[in-house]
Amino acid sequence: MAKIVFMGTPDFAVPSLTALMAAQDLAAVVTQPDRPAGRKQRLRQSPVKRLAQSAGITVLQPLRMRDPAALSALAAFQADLHVIVAYGQILPQAILDLPRYGTVNVHASLLPRWRGAAPIQAAIRAGDRQSGATIMLLDAGLDTGPILEKRGLELSPGETGQSLHDKLALLGAELLVETLPRYLSGELAPQPQDASLATYAPQIRKAEGEIDWSLPANLIDRQVRAFTPWPGSYTHWRAAALKIIAGRAGEGEAKAGQVLERDGAIAIGAGDGLYFPSILQLAGRKRLSAADFVNGHADFIGAILGDDPPKDPAH
Repeated sequence: MAKIVFMGTPDFAVPSLTALMAAQDLAAVVTQPDRPAGRKQRLRQSPVKRLAQSAGITVLQPLRMRDPAALSALAAFQADLHVIVAYGQILPQAILDLPRYGTVNVHASLLPRWRGAAPIQAAIRAGDRQSGATIMLLDAGLDTGPILEKRGLELSPGETGQSLHDKLALLGAELLVETLPRYLSGELAPQPQDASLATYAPQIRKAEGEIDWSLPANLIDRQVRAFTPWPGSYTHWRAAALKIIAGRAGEGEAKAGQVLERDGAIAIGAGDGLYFPSILQLAGRKRLSAADFVNGHADFIGAILGDDPPKDPAH
C-alpha cells in the first residue's frame, strides 16, 4: 500500500479524503491555514482539517507552499504519492517532484475542456450537456498534465453550481479510489492532453454576478444557475442590490430589465425572451417568492431593473 499525503481544503475535497482514508495509507493531510470568517471574523477550520483531525491524521497548514520549510516538512514524510483535491495554492515543481509516483489531482471537468479555477460554473454558463471528473498528474502548467482517467455525467436541465459541485465531488472521489491502484501497479499509463481542444475557466469575481438584461434570457438563466450559491446573481432596483436566487427562461418580449406580469407570473425583459424569477432577495432582507415579493412591493411591476447603481453590489 502506497504512502500518501493528501492536500485539500473545501467541502469538494471531503469525499475524496473520506474515500482515501478507507482505501489507502495516509501519512498526512495538508490544508489551508484557518481563516477569519463570518461577521465576527472568528478563525474557521477548513472542512478537510476537521475531518482529518477527527480521524487522528497529522495535519499541516503551511502559509505558503513555496517556503523552504513547507518543502522540508513534506519531504520528511517520504510519501510515494501526493493527492491534490481543491487545495487552493499553486504547488512549486520541487513539491510536485517529491513523491516517486508524482502528484495526482482530481479536477472537476472533462479535461482538456475547462482548465482553470472555475470549471463547474463554466460548464453551466456555456450550456454544456456533459461535465465530469478527471484524474490527472500535475505538472508545471495550468491543468495541463497527462490524464489517468476521466468519467462524465449528464447535466440536468436545472443544474446549479451547487448541485453539480456535489455530484462531481462524489464522482471524483469514486474515480480516484478506482484509479489509484491501477496507476500505482503500472496498469494505467498517463495519456497526454490534446492542447488544441483546451478551454479555460478563470477564477470568478463577485462583480461578474451583476445581470446584463440585454443578454438573451437563456444566458441569464445559465448565469443564475451557475452562480448558485457563489458569487450569486444580482441586479439593482431603487438604488439597492436585488439578488435573483432562482428562476427560468421563457418566451415573450419586453424592454430589457422591465418587470411585468405574464400569465400569472412575474417576468423580466431580456435581450431575447423573458426571465421569470421565482425567488428574490433585497439586500439585508430575507428571501421571498416572486409572488410574496410583489405583494410587499407593489411598485415592482413596471420597474426597469439595473437603471440605478447599487449601493453595495456585494449584498
